[in-house]
Amino acid sequence: MVCPQCIIQHLPIPTKAMAKEFISVFSSVLVAAILFFLASTPVRGVEGTIGINYGTVANNLPPPAQVAHFLLESTVINRVRLFDANPDILKAFAHTGIAITVTVPNDQIPRLTKLNLAQQWVEDNIQPYTPATNIVRILVGNEVISTANKLLIGSLVPAVQTLHTALVEASLDRRIQVSTPHSLGILSNSSPPSTGKFRQGYDTHVLKPLLSFLRATNSPFMVNPYPFFGCSPDTLDYALFRPNAGVFDENTELHYTNMLDAQLDAVFSAMKFVGFDDLEIVIAETGWPSMGDSTQVGVDAESAAEYNGNLMRHVASGAGTPLMPNRTFETYIFALFNENLKPGPTCERNFGLFQPDMTPVYDVGILRPTARSSIPNNPTPVPTAAPVNPTPRSEGKQWCLPKTGADENALQRNIDYVCGLGLDCGPIQEDGACFLPNTVRAHAAFAMNAYYQSTDRKEYDCAFEQTGAITDVDPSYGKCQY
Repeated sequence: MVCPQCIIQHLPIPTKAMAKEFISVFSSVLVAAILFFLASTPVRGVEGTIGINYGTVANNLPPPAQVAHFLLESTVINRVRLFDANPDILKAFAHTGIAITVTVPNDQIPRLTKLNLAQQWVEDNIQPYTPATNIVRILVGNEVISTANKLLIGSLVPAVQTLHTALVEASLDRRIQVSTPHSLGILSNSSPPSTGKFRQGYDTHVLKPLLSFLRATNSPFMVNPYPFFGCSPDTLDYALFRPNAGVFDENTELHYTNMLDAQLDAVFSAMKFVGFDDLEIVIAETGWPSMGDSTQVGVDAESAAEYNGNLMRHVASGAGTPLMPNRTFETYIFALFNENLKPGPTCERNFGLFQPDMTPVYDVGILRPTARSSIPNNPTPVPTAAPVNPTPRSEGKQWCLPKTGADENALQRNIDYVCGLGLDCGPIQEDGACFLPNTVRAHAAFAMNAYYQSTDRKEYDCAFEQTGAITDVDPSYGKCQY
């Protein structure tokens, strides 16, 4: 490449000033062109580093085989995290080579502390599908410490260890790692990042034994950092990797230009404090919604595309963080699809990169060129605040639905309780208007709401032992009326 500065040295003096001005303008244009190119082409380094969370809390998603084919042929994604061990999905990803992470649901954790039941779980959920399906990791629960459930928390490390023993006995321990992801709620302090520490009690009794296990088995410590949930109007640029004043850590004299680095370094500091700063950190979940409620900041397709695009470039760049320089981070974006049956605020149903018909909500550079040519450049995001054919929001009315992460056994008890009271559960019986999707969560949503509507509709009428949440978005769809 010709060096513009070298050319200047050989120009007459009156011409040098003009040349410098030209080069200044040329450089600005070139930088703008490069940024445009980077934003509109697949992100280098992403393949092998960036994965996707494949959630299925929806009634309008494509068949798993179609999803597997789409990811393999049309995207650079080659890592997928599941929130269960769905056999149909595991079969669909056979012979694709895509690395699959499966999850033991929280409610099953206490059972897996017993070796015979852990062996049975591996025999039922792993051995029939491997090696045809490239299962590389089992996650025992999700954000277990944040549940504050003493039984689950006390069972977590024993279940992790016992499940690993079952893998050893099946000669799968070298192929499949075992870990568990945590919310940032495991930290008692995170600002500035150098002061990050684990919550007292959990540090000694849960996290140190877990970290010892992860070190012994060469497995990563997994976290779910979400700058979206930690930002305010004043820190939006900081959360989205935009130019900003940043945050200075006086203890280390390091400067932070984005919130994700600060969150990761707070986790690293907590690990270092207990003597485990040598472990790999994997980002099990992070993302940004393309739609939300009016009170939320930065909930639009442009901000979501900006966060996820900048995220991918950053974690795959090798730059690392101020306390962990020169690292890449295996990172799983949440989520593959918008999920129309998720309860809670509107944003919960709008974290997806793709609509159920597999058109992009926005493009962040993971589509292969052949796939990119067949989609609109700036598709308009379609809200997924309610199921297919949603009923318009009813002014002032509220509904009771299961919380995200509520375990199925608890939800089944809710169904049994409500229907046992004599309330009309006909719609969730076979051939009923609300029978499909035929899942415990969907049926529990109908039953819990039926109970809530039959009462005074106080907050405690939707408690259901902390498994219910009130929403003002009507979950009715088609002929299924709530």
